[in-house]
Amino acid sequence: MGDWELHLRTLSSSARDSNVANDPASDSALLQSVKKLYELCKAENSEDLVARVYTQINKLFQRSVASLSQSRTSIGLLLLAILQFYLDFGEMVLHDADPSLRTFFRSCLSREFADPVVAESTLEFLNVNKKKLLTSFPTLLPQFFPLMLKLIAWNGEKLEKSFMKVFPGLMSPGSFLPLFPALVDLPILVVALEKVEKSSGSLVGNSIASMQKSSAPEMLLALMDEAYTGSTIGDGGGDSESEDSSSIDVADPLFLDLLKDENDGIAERHWTSPAMAATLQAVINTPQSDRLKNILRMTPRCLDVYFAIALRDVNNSLVCALIPLLMSRNATIFPDRSFSYEVRKRLLEFMLAAFQRSPDFIALLKKPIMDRLGEAYDSPEKTELALQLCWAIGEHGGGGRSHKDEARELFESLELLLYENLSSSRLGLGQESTFSSDNQTYRMSSQSRLLCFVVTAIAKLATIHRELLPRAHFSLGKVARSRISDERVWRRARDYLGLMTEPAISLSVLGPSRPSNGQMQNRGTVKWSDGASKMIAHVPFYILGEQEGPPFHDFLFSDIIPRR
Repeated sequence: MGDWELHLRTLSSSARDSNVANDPASDSALLQSVKKLYELCKAENSEDLVARVYTQINKLFQRSVASLSQSRTSIGLLLLAILQFYLDFGEMVLHDADPSLRTFFRSCLSREFADPVVAESTLEFLNVNKKKLLTSFPTLLPQFFPLMLKLIAWNGEKLEKSFMKVFPGLMSPGSFLPLFPALVDLPILVVALEKVEKSSGSLVGNSIASMQKSSAPEMLLALMDEAYTGSTIGDGGGDSESEDSSSIDVADPLFLDLLKDENDGIAERHWTSPAMAATLQAVINTPQSDRLKNILRMTPRCLDVYFAIALRDVNNSLVCALIPLLMSRNATIFPDRSFSYEVRKRLLEFMLAAFQRSPDFIALLKKPIMDRLGEAYDSPEKTELALQLCWAIGEHGGGGRSHKDEARELFESLELLLYENLSSSRLGLGQESTFSSDNQTYRMSSQSRLLCFVVTAIAKLATIHRELLPRAHFSLGKVARSRISDERVWRRARDYLGLMTEPAISLSVLGPSRPSNGQMQNRGTVKWSDGASKMIAHVPFYILGEQEGPPFHDFLFSDIIPRR
């Protein structure tokens, strides 16, 4: 029993040494003694031994936390070793580890997340104790997910494997929605952290929270100035610009939100604010750091895990609430071409998968969907989102047969989009391309693609909601007669007009891809009981689709059968 007595004396004597008491981590023997005592308690399985060790270890924990503000040495490893003791022997000594865990995150990890050794050890600790943490302390990781994102944003791909094992634990009903914009904004977080390091020195041992508090008086004065004089926080005198005028001001609300440590709900991030615009412009004009390149590669993989869990485990109400957030962020993504492509691809794929799983989301979200359709002209990103929404509206019948009112309102939005495009010679994209000829080609292609999607959605909606058929005939008739420059558009409208004269065949081709209200309808299977006649039952439609001249639903067999 001599070993444990020696190590206990080491812990108790550290309290009497003023230098060690004020900075326990400075004595490496303390960490070794804590680890050795933990191993002895595991091996002996003695309640008396655990009780004696607990008394000294608990005092050491309190001294270590109290010394954080003055400590010149990393204390994270020592606290992690003590926390492991609390988790394994807490029930034996009636110690609730929850306050201690929160103290570690709030007081220690917030200062030492940038230390690669502490970051790696923290992830290892969380993975080893993952099951216990999720069952006994389910709100811990969701509360501190912003801090965990700071840890991985700073340390990068070398810790990605360990972080991905912890990542599902960050998700809970309270963190699910705020976690999404935080993930999308990981590159901006890296930029903000690098700015702090550049302006204030190493992040290791420095609490960003204290920087935020120290900037509070300046921010209060700025807000008062804005209230009484009308000037904004970003305004300043002619001599107020620093050498790095494009940097983030530590008093800016955007900065404070990006660098927070705890989940406090969804915060609106103003991408059009002067601070954000200046930051993004600075990033575009300077070479990317290795840390930023790391996170640009990692973020899409994090979103893959997030969306997979959302579709598998998250309830419908939260998934439905996520979709408007997703729509709003589609056009505001970090301006790196490859990154923005990968992220947008995942956003749209998730949105369509959510609609496929729960088609009634389309009816529930008709207002944000209609708003996005109205923004189809604003930018290429918003055009692509509108295209996908048109497809989803048609594919899922505006939410299904039971949502007739919502389907009618969505149909009216599609009509408006159709007529606006027909009356315009080009798609009103707001961004000019460097090469005007390429830009013109892109505009024409985008307009044709949008019209094809809208025409198809109108035909599909009218097939499922038959009360809309007269309006659909009128709309598609205008397109078929328009003879716009791209024949694919008016020929598609003409083809759909022909299909809709035979309800059974139209339902087979344009109907929903999944059962609705107990009715099974497989694509390509004609239910003649739903039709008006069997007149063209045996005429292959792919033959008719290639005929020129009058609308192909007015045909003779001699038109399609070659003469000898």
